[in-house]
Amino acid sequence: MKQNSPLQKNPLSLQLDLSKYSAASFELATDEEKRQQDVMGESTTFFKDGMRKLLKNPLAVIAIVLILLILITIIVAPYIVPYSYEEILSVEGRRDKGAKNLAPFTYSKMEQQYIAKGGERFPHIFGTDEQCRDYFIRVVYGTRISLFIGFFASLIVLVIGILYGSISGYLGGRVDLIMMRIVDIIYSLPDMLMIILLSVVLNEVLVFPAGSFMARLGTNMVSLFIVFGLLYWVGMARLIRGQILSIKQNEYILAAQSIGAKPGRIIRKHIIPNCLSVIIISTALQIPSAIFTESFLSFVGIGVRAPMPSLGSLANSARGGLQSYPYKLVFPAVMICLIVLSLNLLGDGLRDAFDPKLKR
Repeated sequence: MKQNSPLQKNPLSLQLDLSKYSAASFELATDEEKRQQDVMGESTTFFKDGMRKLLKNPLAVIAIVLILLILITIIVAPYIVPYSYEEILSVEGRRDKGAKNLAPFTYSKMEQQYIAKGGERFPHIFGTDEQCRDYFIRVVYGTRISLFIGFFASLIVLVIGILYGSISGYLGGRVDLIMMRIVDIIYSLPDMLMIILLSVVLNEVLVFPAGSFMARLGTNMVSLFIVFGLLYWVGMARLIRGQILSIKQNEYILAAQSIGAKPGRIIRKHIIPNCLSVIIISTALQIPSAIFTESFLSFVGIGVRAPMPSLGSLANSARGGLQSYPYKLVFPAVMICLIVLSLNLLGDGLRDAFDPKLKR
């Protein structure tokens, strides 16, 4: 409420004596005056505030929906489609040699005869490849492999980059100088040459159990993970180091040091949470880069080991029949484009939502 006439108070007291005034001396405050009193906003956390802004970005929402659809498809499809990624099609125990390079949603002659007898046959959604294997399930498994490699490689880059950059930025001085010179040396190493050399060496050294997941991936992918762990973290480390050099000058870091907090606790509790926006954004943008690297290596023939498919190897195998069967290149290429585009849009949305420098 607000007053109509000036109120009087005892000169020796800081409180008004309301008994001396009637109700007519006051009137209700307007809505605008009430809003002026709401000086404090709704209590929220950094993550909730960022997610609210992210969901207001239409491109980021579209990217999230695309990623969810892709994930649901590659998880659910193998339980629905009765074919395996390495299964050569057969009908009643006999190999179907006519099921070679079938167009989408078509059947071979043996399958048509089997259906005419009353049998049921699951359609080949993307057709078949040159070795009579269902192409849809191979694209599904290829997407699984590409996403797994992208997320796992990004996790390696994230962990090593945060540890190395945090130590270098916090300690500073001669330690920072030496660690950054090591980063400069690593920057000069050719990554593709390292992958090829490691693939040759590891192929002679490493022996995986037959039938295991790593045996199906092959030594080429192991060398790719090693190269990501050795070379690709330097960008993340430099980014974290730059953030820490500016954050550690703040007063709350000095306060933590003055009460005897250990460097590890200061980095873990005070510095890294304030770098969270940069970490989220960089990791989201690193995933499509890792996927594209894996696709490129598989395309040139140094990726996953056959018969395990990846999107790059599927695109490479489709080059031979490009004029006769162009759709075989379209499916993996479109999947790569959708994954990379959606992850890049999501990374841009995360940057706009979580980067404090972009807040209005």
